[in-house]
Amino acid sequence: QVTAKTAFLFILPQYNVSVPTADGELVQYHYGLKDLVTILFYIFIAIILHAVVQEYALDKINRRLHLSKVKHSKFNESGQLVAFHLTSLIWCLYVVVTEGYISNPRSLWENYPHVYLPFQVKFFYLCQLAYWLHALPELYFQKVRKEEIPRQLRCIALYLVHIAGAYLLNLTRLGLILLLLQYLAEFFFHMARLVYFTDENNEKLFNVWAVVFVVTRLFTLTLYILVIGFGLPRVENQALDTERGNFFSFLFNNILFRMSVLLLVCLFQASVMWRFIHFQLRRWREYWNEQSSRKRAATSAKQQAKPLKRDSGYHENGVVKAENGTSPRTKKLKSP
Repeated sequence: QVTAKTAFLFILPQYNVSVPTADGELVQYHYGLKDLVTILFYIFIAIILHAVVQEYALDKINRRLHLSKVKHSKFNESGQLVAFHLTSLIWCLYVVVTEGYISNPRSLWENYPHVYLPFQVKFFYLCQLAYWLHALPELYFQKVRKEEIPRQLRCIALYLVHIAGAYLLNLTRLGLILLLLQYLAEFFFHMARLVYFTDENNEKLFNVWAVVFVVTRLFTLTLYILVIGFGLPRVENQALDTERGNFFSFLFNNILFRMSVLLLVCLFQASVMWRFIHFQLRRWREYWNEQSSRKRAATSAKQQAKPLKRDSGYHENGVVKAENGTSPRTKKLKSP
């Protein structure tokens, strides 16, 4: 009995409460310190799954491709993230559809704060936090190069801040939609990298990723404006109440604060788009330089392989002879 209670503490989400509804009672969850124990357990699960994907999928493909050390590291990174993003994308889409967050966008801010969470929403957030926390020791296990560590640490920190912020500040519904959009773009990017490593001439999937990236950025910005600019200011309870988890609605009632937050969001999205445009321009420049160099090489090869034009007949002792053996001399015309 004692062992079972301890095991449930590690495996299942804690802090369940019964919320009365029109149809009866509904079991929902809120967060607390015991969530750290559950997250720790799923960190070990993520490390095991990471090793399984590496051993039985990525290593076998790497042995066939014979990639360099740099490409080998990037291939492993993209392979792991493709598996994670695809799983999270399907899971997140299932959650937002079954909970009705897509069919009813008003639910993203209605009845804020969203202190009580359905089981699948809380479990999803705990697993997401566990995965990105497990990525920290994986930097050592995977022997990531020192040049790549700052970039990966920056990426892990951004994900942890956004996911933990949405979870602790009771913005879980908005966080789910934003994660869905982000994981969609990231899945296509890392999938394009995998295809590129197998065939460097195949960059079509990068074009697909470019379109998906721009569309998801537009949806993300629209969602921020909709929720922050119009949704949260209309919440009925506008008073600060930390016990009930109401952290934001009274701030967003101030138009100056609301516009400042929207300006920061727009600036951040603009910086992301600028980096994306810079990356695309550099990629297209490299592509056109490569194509022009190939055309120049092909033209020079054709010129070298082009046979020299020779006079009709053949040469004999330095004298050009006609096909019948006579000398091709011009006849002198007799003067009349």
